[in-house]
Amino acid sequence: MGSDELASWLRLLLTPGVGNGSARKLLATFGLPEAVFRQSPPALRAVVGPKPAQALLTPPEGLDAAVERLQTWLTEASNRHVLTLGDARYPPELLQMADPPLMLYVLGDLDALNHPRRLAIVGSRNPTPQGAANARQFARALGEAGVCVVSGLALGVDGAAHEGALDADAPTIAVVGTGLDRVYPKQHRSLAHRIVARGAVVSEYALGTPPLPANFPQRNRIIAGLSQGTLVVEAAVQSGSLITARLAAEQGREVFAIPGSIHAPQARGCHALIRQGAKLVESAQDILEDLRITEAPSARAADVFKDSGTEQPTEPDELLSAMGFDPVSLDALQARTGLPTATLQARLLELELQDHVGRLPGGLLQRIGRS
Repeated sequence: MGSDELASWLRLLLTPGVGNGSARKLLATFGLPEAVFRQSPPALRAVVGPKPAQALLTPPEGLDAAVERLQTWLTEASNRHVLTLGDARYPPELLQMADPPLMLYVLGDLDALNHPRRLAIVGSRNPTPQGAANARQFARALGEAGVCVVSGLALGVDGAAHEGALDADAPTIAVVGTGLDRVYPKQHRSLAHRIVARGAVVSEYALGTPPLPANFPQRNRIIAGLSQGTLVVEAAVQSGSLITARLAAEQGREVFAIPGSIHAPQARGCHALIRQGAKLVESAQDILEDLRITEAPSARAADVFKDSGTEQPTEPDELLSAMGFDPVSLDALQARTGLPTATLQARLLELELQDHVGRLPGGLLQRIGRS
């Protein structure tokens, strides 16, 4: 893309009072942004009204600096790209959305955006230990079956899903709510670099954009739009993950949900989705069959917990059996087992170190294992 064309797109995006909707009307009426800025004030007013039309007559403040910053960013590495609605490389699935982004910033491999099999995995930023394990193990099994996992780089389920895809040496896409010259959250800086090396990090926001709260629900439509389906691992009833699921359903994409404990707040969103028609899944194979992906190269796709990296007890463990799979307090567990406090705590520590038990807020414990 030439510098003049790039400047025209940025001018359209940065003009105050001209949002995505107005910009699409202008493009549909006049063609490329260069043509928009050649129009007379009456022609512009006829499409977007007087105030936006007036704003379009003058380049926005800081445009030259924004163009220079973007050009510098693009030339610093060969894996940096900008895609506009008029670019042949723009993901066609996003064009089917009601509100496609006018411009996409991409860091990594452009081929990941056109991977033939893409599935979103989203969920709570504060998952249970079982939820985090589910996200990572589903993503790994799906990755080994040739699926590109799409998520949002957030803490919790998102990060676990990206990690699982990378465990399978599969491509993964992170759609973020900031400019690509920063990483949010900072804890995922290393993860973001690994995603770039194997897939792509994508944003519709200009360089320098901070992590504004309003950006994250907005980016969820891109996560849903890029994917053939969306898997919700854990989610509260009011959560961004349910927004992603709703957007996926509105776009005619499949929605999958993993059921959980009736006592876990993080499971209530998934249960609500299932009541609304989302497909209950217990293994990655359920998703692969629904998406008609049958040539999975690994048996892990049939059982996401098989060879999960944590050795399962070969014989029944009485303490694990007493725990069940719901969150449980130490007092309740002691009442169920009759074990002395010191013995119980020592055994729980042993199981925790073996990744069979995880700790929840409020002093609760939860078994981690096969769903």
